Amino acid sequence: MVYIEPKTALNVSRFIVFLGLITALFYWRIDHIYRTTVALIGLYIPNLAEKYLKDIPSKITSILSPIYNVKTMALLGIFIAIHVSLVNVPFTTIDLFHKEWRNADMISHFFGGLVVWLMVTEILMNLTRKEYIRVNKKKLLIYSFVILFVLSIGWEVAEKFSESEISFIHETIGNKVRDVLVNTLGALFGVYLVFRKHYPFKLDLELMAG
Repeated sequence: MVYIEPKTALNVSRFIVFLGLITALFYWRIDHIYRTTVALIGLYIPNLAEKYLKDIPSKITSILSPIYNVKTMALLGIFIAIHVSLVNVPFTTIDLFHKEWRNADMISHFFGGLVVWLMVTEILMNLTRKEYIRVNKKKLLIYSFVILFVLSIGWEVAEKFSESEISFIHETIGNKVRDVLVNTLGALFGVYLVFRKHYPFKLDLELMAG
């Protein structure tokens, strides 16, 4: 099995997003310039947090814990790199996400559901470790999926309201239900990674056994 260091994966993801920004500038696609710029800035937040957010309250550190975990950030980087590349394939004008292959959004939703669930679970785990909340393994799973569903449905509702402003985004209710289901599949893959592979973190099962 080929193993790539998380920092390497994160740097490769940054490079792919940078190529997307160059492509957007070359073809002057304003929405993609904005998208890739925000994504690139976001992917450097872990470096800024490591440098400038060291002496902060423990509770805030727990809430920001995914940012300090390079493995989690590597998965986030992979998700973002895939998403921006689907929206505009580097060095082309191909928009798989909205035009050429509308089903490409399932790939983004899968990885999005995976990353969101992992980050929510990691935060809940670290808040429990610091005894700001008390949840066992069963409750952690329930809460993490409830939060995932709330965020997923909220995102779909926001997209629906944005249809009047963005002409090329128009999805049926069935499509939106599918998006939520694919988000859930991504989260279930996250359950497998955490509980079977202990990646990108390992749950303290003794702490959460009560």
